[in-house]
Amino acid sequence: MKFSESLKQNKDFQVIYKNGKSYANRYLVMYVKKNILGKNRLGISVSKKVGNSVVRHHLTRLIRESYRLQEEHFQCGFDIIVIARVSAKEKDYHEIESALIHLGKLHEIYKTYQQS
Repeated sequence: MKFSESLKQNKDFQVIYKNGKSYANRYLVMYVKKNILGKNRLGISVSKKVGNSVVRHHLTRLIRESYRLQEEHFQCGFDIIVIARVSAKEKDYHEIESALIHLGKLHEIYKTYQQS
């Protein structure tokens, strides 16, 4: 990911859950909070309710790849947490990508044009 890094610290997740804004759709929940770094930080959370570790890791990879390929469309300077819902378990890449873009547009951090 060119413009982003991963969120891994539990305290970072807790701050974003507490102070960030969230929107949800059928497959994903997205929390967004502005940061001062000038780049995005992406955190992905998949609960044990979704499935076993194979299923959870597969879903994590789908979400990360969806974000990576759409990364240039997301505005910079945000902490983003994406949470997979149980209904996302059986979905393919295109449905997950579409859900991610939908949430980006709801948060008004996804732009469909390139800015130079």
